[in-house]
Amino acid sequence: MKIGEMASATATNIETVRYYEKIGLLPPPARDAANYRSFGNDHLARLSFIRRARDLGFTLDQVRELLDLADDRARSCAAVDAIASAHLAEIDRKLADLQALRGELSRLIGDCRQGTVADCLIIETLAPAGMGQ
Repeated sequence: MKIGEMASATATNIETVRYYEKIGLLPPPARDAANYRSFGNDHLARLSFIRRARDLGFTLDQVRELLDLADDRARSCAAVDAIASAHLAEIDRKLADLQALRGELSRLIGDCRQGTVADCLIIETLAPAGMGQ
């Protein structure tokens, strides 16, 4: 299949497919007589794997590690579990940060005195010291 077909089948931008090939996440495809890339089902499966992993927030380095592990089906999945667990811990950290952010913003909104912008606590909190005084 041509690059556009594979990109469409996986909802991936064509430039992203080329990038994944360039950085080695996708092996180089064969070329047809007109020198167009000719991707096979293995490429499609690998790109689908990459897309799903990226949709779950795995970094490109983590995706590379997961692909390497997936290529060796006889290995223990302990390394896969370790990568996924580290990623989950990062997600939990980000969620905690977002909850703290939400609480602070909620507090600022709750403290709003409904006055003028000159007296707005949100603007005051966001502004660097000395701005607008």
